[in-house]
Amino acid sequence: MENTVTAISQTPFTATVLGLPRVGPRRELKRATESYWAGRIDADQLHETGRALRRDQYAELRAAGLDSVPVGTFSYYDQMLDTAVLLGALPPRVADIADPLDRYFAAARGTDSVEPLEMTKWFDTNYHYLVPEIGPETTFTLHPEDVLAQLREAIELGVPARPVIIGPITFLKLSKSTGPAALDRADELIPLYRELLGLLAEAGAPWVQIDEPALVTDLTAGELAAVRQVYTELTAPANRPAVLVATYFGHPGPALDALAGTDIEGLAVDLVAGGTVEELAAVPALANKTLVAGVVDGRNVWRTDLDQALSTLATLLGSAKTVVPSTSCSLLHVPYTLAAEAHLDEALRSWLAFGAEKVAEVGLLATGLSAGTEVIAAELDRARAAAASRRADPRIRNPQVRARLAALGPDAGERGPAARRRALQQERLQLPPLPTTTIGSYPQTSAIRLARAALRKGEIDRPEYERRMRAEITEVIALQEKLELDVLVHGEPERNDMVQYFAEQLDGFAATELGWVQSYGTRCVRPPILFGDVSRPAPMTVDWIEFAQSLTDKPVKGMLTGPVTILAWSFVRDDQPLADSARQVALAIRDETVDLQNAGIRIVQVDEPALRELLPLRRTDQQAYLDWSVGAFRLSTSGVSDSVQIHTHLCYSEFGEVIDAIAGLDADVTSIEAARSHMEVLDDLNAAGFAAGVGPGVYDIHSPRVPGAEEITAALRAALKAVPAERLWVNPDCGLKTRGPAEVEASLRNMVTAARTVR
Repeated sequence: MENTVTAISQTPFTATVLGLPRVGPRRELKRATESYWAGRIDADQLHETGRALRRDQYAELRAAGLDSVPVGTFSYYDQMLDTAVLLGALPPRVADIADPLDRYFAAARGTDSVEPLEMTKWFDTNYHYLVPEIGPETTFTLHPEDVLAQLREAIELGVPARPVIIGPITFLKLSKSTGPAALDRADELIPLYRELLGLLAEAGAPWVQIDEPALVTDLTAGELAAVRQVYTELTAPANRPAVLVATYFGHPGPALDALAGTDIEGLAVDLVAGGTVEELAAVPALANKTLVAGVVDGRNVWRTDLDQALSTLATLLGSAKTVVPSTSCSLLHVPYTLAAEAHLDEALRSWLAFGAEKVAEVGLLATGLSAGTEVIAAELDRARAAAASRRADPRIRNPQVRARLAALGPDAGERGPAARRRALQQERLQLPPLPTTTIGSYPQTSAIRLARAALRKGEIDRPEYERRMRAEITEVIALQEKLELDVLVHGEPERNDMVQYFAEQLDGFAATELGWVQSYGTRCVRPPILFGDVSRPAPMTVDWIEFAQSLTDKPVKGMLTGPVTILAWSFVRDDQPLADSARQVALAIRDETVDLQNAGIRIVQVDEPALRELLPLRRTDQQAYLDWSVGAFRLSTSGVSDSVQIHTHLCYSEFGEVIDAIAGLDADVTSIEAARSHMEVLDDLNAAGFAAGVGPGVYDIHSPRVPGAEEITAALRAALKAVPAERLWVNPDCGLKTRGPAEVEASLRNMVTAARTVR
């Protein structure tokens, strides 16, 4: 094949998706990776697991009719970390680790002597990416071995491969720079990307997909100029594949004109999260390009309205050289397949499409677009019947819930003055300065997991399961008493997940069995499905917390998940505004807080780690979101008396953008991730005049390393420069569910020692 862009660009495709999940349909990669970390398998065995997963995936996509398959979206931990490796941008502190795989995982997780990279949310999703560090000492160099190996592997399997790489604009904008602004270094990356494109062409790639989701955010004039410069220079050489720039999670707005004016051959746009046919039609330069139209939702689980999608695709035919049906973004954000779900309600199942089903929808749309709708008439009829069934289902609307919300007065989200609350709470709790606590969960031991599995299989009954969980709670309370923590938690052994646990007890939600989605690294979650109006049939946590409190005189926190986080970490209904669903969930959580108060619980924590996550990417849309999200939290926490201390927890986000909202939550104490970012968030809190209690995380629980007492002491002293002692709490960054019992005990002992030292 002649490796010139002129020849390569004559290779059209008709159906694709923008990216793929990678953990395996039964979390095979998670288990293999954790086995590698534990020394139970070697690197060759880990790599074979990856190869097997990719082979199966490629075969399924070919069978579904995709004639351009994304390659290179596979990762052992995170795609931004992979890009840092590709560009030689790992931090110097891992440079002395000789083995490349161990060096990679050290940057991701840390070691006893190496701090990991920071971690934060990937745009407005629940996926966490690792934040590359770019300093004056960073010298970018190309290391393309992995992406070339995945490309060769796919070609050898007969796969019509399209390598996928994160683009220079997104990589730099999402990196943390300790020198000049990261985007100022785009000139250094252009030669590397050009070299990479040449290597991919030589290896046989007709197209390359360059992911630039940062282009759907607000960009300055200088950043838009950088977009034009980068893609003008990247498309100048002839010996390269055709370039498809993929934008997703919103509409590229002004960046659309910047890209369309360059010589890229294709553009992928998200027509689910933003953008309209009219906006695309208004860009004449698209007439010479392939338009990959994201009409199948890659982030939610509802069936596509095939009639509407076909109408959109048909309308676009006059706006581009070629129109290709696709998903709106990578399928990383949805479960693998509905076929794995043996016990879903049949009506609900008919309304859904997971990853495999979305791939099939893309194939159907491509067939309908090219051959006519009569060829897919039966599939269209089934989709219409499912949509009609969903609209008519009586579970969708609950008149009682809607009447309760309509009857709430304007003060339903208000509590007493903060100063009065502080005085009442201190008199009741009698806590020392710098009170120590943890965020909520304790390690989910093998005994806990085995008990849960035995209950699910019917090997033990509910009373026996509850007996075992009470035994676990008893041990956790005893451990905290031994460590002399000041405010205790029950450890949450009975909870499979901080959202799923509540969703399984709320009407309007459904849970999956194998609907796993990657959150970060080897951490996977099963987001529940919010399909109808939400209500709470019975108390969800009171018996557990009441039992834990009976074991100690120290206060035990009631632990709840807030309405925004329950929505953010669920697949939400798309037939009403998110704000309406948030108020319904808030009402259910409010009922639970009141029941906890009536059971004698003195502190209730309502976690909102996803508050920043749902923030719209465009500033013009953000205030409306902040208004309803803060309002939902306040509705959920304002039913209790002023003597009940309300805590909340936030983690792994860019908090500076929502500081005013954090204050607006009006929680008495806010614990917040701060260890990986070295307490930087406290400056933002001070600048906003934050005056409530705050617990900046003093050590990072996402790393296996045990922090020394001296290290935590230094973190506390740094925190005291920003927060007065009477408002400062001492706690880890997040819950301890994923850590081992021995490291938890050692870390907490050091934390308590540090708090005593600083007192």
